[in-house]
Amino acid sequence: MAREFEDHCWKDVIDDETLEIYEAYEREVFVGPRPAVLLVDVYKESYEGGATPVSEVIKEYPSSCGERAWAMVEPAQKLIAAARAAGLPIIYSTGDTRSQAQRGKPTNRQRHRDADDAYEILEELAPGPDDLIVYKQRASCFYGTPLVSHLTSLGVTSLIMGGGTTSGCLRAGVQDAKANGFHVTLVEECCYDRTAINHKVNLFDMHHKYADVMHLDEVLEHLHGNNEIRAAR
Repeated sequence: MAREFEDHCWKDVIDDETLEIYEAYEREVFVGPRPAVLLVDVYKESYEGGATPVSEVIKEYPSSCGERAWAMVEPAQKLIAAARAAGLPIIYSTGDTRSQAQRGKPTNRQRHRDADDAYEILEELAPGPDDLIVYKQRASCFYGTPLVSHLTSLGVTSLIMGGGTTSGCLRAGVQDAKANGFHVTLVEECCYDRTAINHKVNLFDMHHKYADVMHLDEVLEHLHGNNEIRAAR
């Protein structure tokens, strides 16, 4: 059973007036039929320097999200394991460094420290041999990539999403997923951002406009119903 619609991490930053304004968006949330898991930009650059406060880690690793990125690793591992057990497709996105063309800048951030392996997926969340990696040059993993074609060929009609950053590339992917007709479930514990306020406000906004934000335990409960998922595929 889903929790109360607003029972999420933003409760301490969203005031009563805002909640009243957004009442029209309240609805039942769910994991859609024929889902795939899509993890956005869980690459090494975001985790450089370890589980350190962001204000400290960026002095040496300006692209890192420090402890906020590392906090989602264990929840994401649980999500991946449940998805594998249920036989769901698992898809990753990362920056495209393969071509000779200059890689497009997804944001206006000026300070970078791109190591040779910066855009490799973090080992703790590493793709399996049957998983798909989508390479992108812009914020959205849909823009200029074959992702929609892959999802269509797999028979996917909804997405369970996580990754980062909540206010940046993850949000861009969520909005494009919605625009392309996919039902989106965002797993709160599997998302991260550089600051708490950006994370919370953007989750709140996406929850009301583009996606169903759900807690990990709710999503895992759904995925453990293997027979139901496989019958839908």
